Amino acid sequence: MFKNIFNLTQRAHQALTQEVHEKGSSLSTGPCPHQTQNTTVSNPLQLQILAKVEADYLLAEQHFKRQFPRPNVHFSLRGKSAGTAHLQTNKLRFNPVLLAENHDIFINEVVPHEISHLLCFHLFGKVKPHGKEWQSVMLTTFKITPKTTHQLNTQSVSGQQFEYFCGCGSINLTIRRHNRIVRGQTQYRCRRCQQTLTSFNPK
Repeated sequence: MFKNIFNLTQRAHQALTQEVHEKGSSLSTGPCPHQTQNTTVSNPLQLQILAKVEADYLLAEQHFKRQFPRPNVHFSLRGKSAGTAHLQTNKLRFNPVLLAENHDIFINEVVPHEISHLLCFHLFGKVKPHGKEWQSVMLTTFKITPKTTHQLNTQSVSGQQFEYFCGCGSINLTIRRHNRIVRGQTQYRCRRCQQTLTSFNPK
């Protein structure tokens, strides 16, 4: 099965690469519902993601014996999320920073994870995001153990953090929570020891 996925990925990547050369590196494919819709992409890693999206859709169509409209794919996602699926607009968004740092995980896990959300919407309508329908698509179509969240290192995309202290030790707070404390708008307690967090080390 993985060999078949690899072959499909290679074929889709070759087709996309040919289209890039023919259209001056533009992957905008027009209104055809069975081609991945994209903004202009030239980054090699992002091109591989586009090829993997197409390969996974071909695999899904083979499995379900029906066609699916291809999504718009964007590489504009920020923050700690690796990818998101927008059901109503049939759109996929991926995090370019995390992609550059975790290419293999994106290919093997993130892309099929997000595609499965769109497939579920087309197959079953609006269901629980990681419910039995989504898990079934992940298992039966892509042969992947369903995971609701990723375990990627997000340090490079994390915002500035501030160290606070309690009886347990130190806890990092986001700049948003730090500013709320500085402005006197709120206080935060440790969930374990229930002590109020302070900006100085009491030890």
